[in-house]
Amino acid sequence: MVHRYNELQDQLVDSGSSIIEPLAITSEYGMTFSNRESVRQLVSMLHRRHSNIVRSIAVFDTQNHLLVTSNFHQNYTLLQLPKGAPIPDDLTVTTKGDSLILRTPIVSENQLPDMDVSLEPGHSTLGYIAIELDLRTVRLQQYKEIFVATLLLSLCLCIAMLFAYRLMRDVTGPIRNMVNTVDRIRRGQLDSRVEGYMLGELDMLKNGINSMAMSLAAYHEEMQQNIDQATSDLLETLEQMEIQNVELDLAKKRAQEAARIKSEFLANMSHELRTPLNGVIGFTRQTLKTSLTPTQTDYLQTIERSANNLLNIINDVLDFSKLEAGKLVLEHIPFSLRETVDETATLLAHGAHEKSLELTLNIHNDVPDNIVGDPLRLQQVIMNLLGNAIKFTEQGNIDINIELRTLHENSVDIEVQVHDTGIGISERQQTQLFQAFRQADASISRRHGGTGLGLVITQRLVKEMGGDICFHSQLHKGSTFWFHINLELSESNIANDRPYLEKLSGQRLLYIEANPAAAQATLTILQPEPVEVIHYANFNQVPEKHQRYDIVLHGVPIATNDIEQYIDGTMKHALTLSDRLILAIPNQPHMDAETLKHAGAQACLFKPLSRGRLFCALLSSQSDVIEPDKNKQNHLPLTVMAVDDNPANLKLIGVLLEDIVAKVILCNSGEEAIAQAKRNDLDIILMDIQMPKIDGIKAAELIRKLPNHVTTPIVAVTAHAAIGERERLMNAGMDDYLAKPINEDTLFSVLRARCHIPSHLQESASAIQNKQSKKPGLAPAPVSLDWELALRQAANKEDLAKDLLKILIEFLSEVEERVRGVLDGKQDDDIINIIHKLHGSCSYSGVPRLKQQCQYLESQLRNGILPEDLEPEWLELLDEFDNVREKVALFITD
Repeated sequence: MVHRYNELQDQLVDSGSSIIEPLAITSEYGMTFSNRESVRQLVSMLHRRHSNIVRSIAVFDTQNHLLVTSNFHQNYTLLQLPKGAPIPDDLTVTTKGDSLILRTPIVSENQLPDMDVSLEPGHSTLGYIAIELDLRTVRLQQYKEIFVATLLLSLCLCIAMLFAYRLMRDVTGPIRNMVNTVDRIRRGQLDSRVEGYMLGELDMLKNGINSMAMSLAAYHEEMQQNIDQATSDLLETLEQMEIQNVELDLAKKRAQEAARIKSEFLANMSHELRTPLNGVIGFTRQTLKTSLTPTQTDYLQTIERSANNLLNIINDVLDFSKLEAGKLVLEHIPFSLRETVDETATLLAHGAHEKSLELTLNIHNDVPDNIVGDPLRLQQVIMNLLGNAIKFTEQGNIDINIELRTLHENSVDIEVQVHDTGIGISERQQTQLFQAFRQADASISRRHGGTGLGLVITQRLVKEMGGDICFHSQLHKGSTFWFHINLELSESNIANDRPYLEKLSGQRLLYIEANPAAAQATLTILQPEPVEVIHYANFNQVPEKHQRYDIVLHGVPIATNDIEQYIDGTMKHALTLSDRLILAIPNQPHMDAETLKHAGAQACLFKPLSRGRLFCALLSSQSDVIEPDKNKQNHLPLTVMAVDDNPANLKLIGVLLEDIVAKVILCNSGEEAIAQAKRNDLDIILMDIQMPKIDGIKAAELIRKLPNHVTTPIVAVTAHAAIGERERLMNAGMDDYLAKPINEDTLFSVLRARCHIPSHLQESASAIQNKQSKKPGLAPAPVSLDWELALRQAANKEDLAKDLLKILIEFLSEVEERVRGVLDGKQDDDIINIIHKLHGSCSYSGVPRLKQQCQYLESQLRNGILPEDLEPEWLELLDEFDNVREKVALFITD
């Protein structure tokens, strides 16, 4: 329609151009010769011929003046160009209202496009012709076309609406009905159906939906019946479960009561069994000191060994019971790893050497020595593994290897391996390990003895220390047990990068050892030291040159049975190589160290060799060792104040300080400490935390306010060494932390770290401190009285150790009265403080079993356990009081 509309107007323009263009050409003659008549005739003729569309024709000259027109009644100005407008060069079309104006120029023949204008210059446009065409006829035709098109469009719309209505009625409506029906079925209205008459495929779809709805309804009904049946069965099951829960609850209460009775029974049996056993062992040892026949001595030694074995079995059962009940508390104290392992190996070396087994100890040099943990439990784990290795090995080697796994900022992961060449374990028997009261072979308990609890206790202790234990074994080829644990690094000890054998720098050490594992362990110890070590398996391999060595270290073979033959042969040959001969001898009765020393040996060390004992023996061979007779001139020029409400603790720390510093001030309360701080200028203060009236933290705050002690270091001293205790005390204003029991190493390290000490005074004081350090001895097993431990805790001063024991015995009476009051049902809110005080006293008196019991009771009370709920532990504590009194009385009498 739009195309037709535009086409009608274009046709009118084409008609006008077919009129005006020939007229312009024919008018050229009249215009050239100014013949107006001829032009008028042409114009009039064309107007008459095309009067249906032409309204008027006018000819204008070049000055835009009207020359002729076909209609003098028209306003020719409509056809005239505006004033100043140039004559068009071509046909132009202009619409004004109902008129269409066409203008075209009258051009001289010389201006025609196919002529060469340059030949006849001067010819130009002669004027122009304008024609006015009537648009009304065209408009009428356009309106007709629009009307017809509109009628056709309306007709089509009506027909389309008719078809749409039929579509909605026959297709869209039924589909919407089916959609609504499916939605109702989806919401659970399974009785909904599609209704109405439908055609073709819609009718098939309707039938399918209705069939699906019927199937769903049938399935839903069947499922509901199943649910009802299952619900009924479940209700019956729940009723049975309720009955079972009631029965289980009753059984649980009975089990808890049985566990409580078992704990009480074990505590009572501990006393009833250990008390007579301790008496048997103690008096057996006393009898062995008297004059006896060989037969009597042998009998008594058999009694002692049997009693010790029975005591170990009782301790295993008690440890297993505590682990089962979750009541085993690990200590958190600083200790030396190498000394702890060395003590364990030394303790069990006698049993290995009696069976002619070589026992070696190899601790890698990168393993830190100063760590924090429970040394007794670590010794117990190693002792169990090492004891099993000795028990099940008849010949060959038993090797202990300790290496570093991971070193963290504040902790270390170490791995301990125990390898033997014993009978091994079959694959079937390996599945029975780490099971309580079970052994790999039922006959083993007959041949080797044991309760089957050792590995179970070992595994659980390792897990308590944050580690794991594994093993590898082949039948008749030996076994390797290894475990790894995580231990904290001791912050109070300062690392010393200087070599220990610096005084032996450049000296030549001849080392003779036939056993490869033992040789490797010793070479590992000596590897970082500035000593030239020459190793051979035996003296026959030493070159036959007349050369001497500074030191000769000989590892005496385990199979050496005749000491006289050894002295006359091998030892004499060794003395020809050096005047300084150090022997590493097996721990066997016939290897008498004093006899060997009289024969020329400078020192005798029991195998396996450890770093501490070996270095001590090597340095003791020097002639320029510092003697402890230079007392005050080597003391640190410090004034130290120690504060503790426990007399035994205060006395011990005073003795330790007297050996290190120039001046010591002792205070037994916070009030006295504040008064002494006002009168004296102090270099450092050692402050006990738990004291009556004014505790250590409050006393430290008041001392800090004094003008002369604003920057004085204050070190917290406490027996409560739980994890997080250090951070709590440091946040409370303390400068450092010392856990009881205190020894010279940790005390000296804290003084050196917190006080500015000149280097030459540090060296001299270190020499005294090293000289007075404890000697390696047996492992401090959890016994009632360990005199070696008491000596070490008293700085190796026998009189001080006895005084501390006497003070402890006097204090036990006061504690016993309070404990019996608790057992009688009396309310005692301050019982935790006196147990803490007793714990501190035990830390310096060599009573490890009593110390463990105090630590456990204190931790339980601090965790909110009521005193009356600890009745078995109180009874066991009272039993241990009697054991300690008995042991101390026997020892002091001796």
